Order: sequence, then C-alpha cells, then structure tokens
Amino acid sequence: MIQTLFGSVEQEPTLLEKLKSGVQKTRAGLVSALEDALQGRKEIDADLLDELEVTLISADVGVKTTGEILDRIRQRVERHQLSDAAQLRGMISEHLLEILEASERAPARVAEPPAVILVVGVNGSGKTTTIGKLAQRFRGEGRTALLCAADTFRAAAIEQLEIWGQRTATAVVRQGPGSDPSAVLFDALNAARARKVDYVIVDTAGRLQTRENLMAELQKMARTARKVIPDAPHEVLLVLDATTGQNGLEQARKFTEISGVTGIVLTKLDGTAKGGIVVAIARELNLPIRYVGVGEKAEDLLPFDAGKFIESLFEK
Repeated sequence: MIQTLFGSVEQEPTLLEKLKSGVQKTRAGLVSALEDALQGRKEIDADLLDELEVTLISADVGVKTTGEILDRIRQRVERHQLSDAAQLRGMISEHLLEILEASERAPARVAEPPAVILVVGVNGSGKTTTIGKLAQRFRGEGRTALLCAADTFRAAAIEQLEIWGQRTATAVVRQGPGSDPSAVLFDALNAARARKVDYVIVDTAGRLQTRENLMAELQKMARTARKVIPDAPHEVLLVLDATTGQNGLEQARKFTEISGVTGIVLTKLDGTAKGGIVVAIARELNLPIRYVGVGEKAEDLLPFDAGKFIESLFEK
C-alpha cells in the first residue's frame, strides 16, 4: 500500500519493474562494482575494504553511511561473525534498507480537503514538470487537483504550468507575471475550497539556496496558506535533481531550515549512476523520499518504496 495525504492506495503492480529500469545506471555503478570487487575474494582484508569504500562513495551513498558500513563490517569480522566476503553484498543491502526505512514517515492525514502541497526547489531541478506529473498521478488515484501558478518570477513559468494543466485536464489558477505569489496562492486556495478540490499543488519560483529574500517569500506563502486553511501546507516537497549528487544535499539542508521540507522528490534518477544520493539524503537529513522520477512521461513519477528500491538494485 502507498501512503497518501488521504490514506492508502493500492501499490502499483509494475512499480518494481519501473524502478529496475530507472536505476539501471546506479545498479551498474554500485552493485555491479561491488560484485566485481567481491568476485573471487574469500578474505575480508584492508584492500577489499578500500575497494568497497571507493565504490560506495562513487555512487554518492555518502561519507557517513560508507563509514558506518565499513565500521559494521570490521566489528563483525573482529567478533568472528563475518568471515566470507560473499556475505558482504547482503549485509550492505540490509544496511542501506535500514537507513531508508528509518527516515520513512507517512504524510500528515488530511481530514477535509483540499490538501495543500507546496513544491519548492532550484531552477532546473524539474519542479514544474514534477507538479504536472503529480496532478496526473492524483487523477489516476481518483482524486481532483488544482494547480497554483505562484512562480511569477521566471519567464514562461506560468505558461509551462498551463501546458501541464492542459495535458492532465487540471485547472490552473494564475495571475500576471510579477504578481505577488502569496496573492496567487490565496486565490487558488479559495477556489479549491469552493470547487471542493482534493489537492492544491503550488508551484513556487526556483529559489537558489543563497537567496535569503526569496526564501523569506516561502515563509510568507506558508503564512498565507494558514489564513485560508489552518493546517496548511500539509506537505512541502523539495524537488532535487539526482544528477547533482552531493550538491543536492546542500540545497536540501537550506530549504529544510527555511521552508520546513517534509519530503523529497528526486528527479532524473534514470540519468545518473549516483542514485546512492537517495540513501545519503535519508541518512544525513532524515527526510523521507516521497517520489522518484525515472523518465520523461507523465506516468514516470513513482511513489518511493524503500524495500522496492533496494530490491531493484540488488535483486539478481
């Protein structure tokens, strides 16, 4: 079952197959490299641990997580609980799964719609495209959505969102370029309540993590949302480009400080061999991964499932 703001929906039967296809590059960069390092090795020695360290860090699993894995291996070797190098593959996959599961948290339940989802992220991360894909996904779950064009700064951002609105048969609330984003949000929330819409998905300007004045605008929007719907926003989703690797972690830290991020959407996972960033985000930020993007099509935004993700990487 997949947890949503309105409860659970059935798991997609093809989720594992889609994930396997989407993580092929990471599988080659991480799991295949691990298997190459372990092939023919019986003894767990310093050379093997060095190879494992390089492999894990190269896949962007993160320095902290890599250190934890190596420390666990050394401890088990010292206690004579681990002697065969062939066992390391399973041990590493188990540890990565533990980290992902530890950061999982179900979305806050919404008793009465609309649920308000604020979508944040830097320019080029795939934020507006993700919003369109979310609208498509909610439609597939039998829910209605409304898109709020609160990115009033970037040229053609409103038009781009309207194109996604047309593709997904989803209404868009907009004002002119340069309008106050909070005013657009205020209109959208009132329209959603009047139309009894399930979800309001809010596009925001692509804010660089160093632009404090733009970050303050996010806080203003959250205050505006609460004036109309007291417990809004119900989710603040940070869209990160998986191909940026560790740089994405710095973005996530800043956005979390300013805007109260509740979950991550990791886009372009199919375009990188460094999909280990999923684990680094979970470990270092303790934030749940809500969705992953594995392609260009509207249906290529998948709900994240820790077990399925690890299975897609390590299953032979």
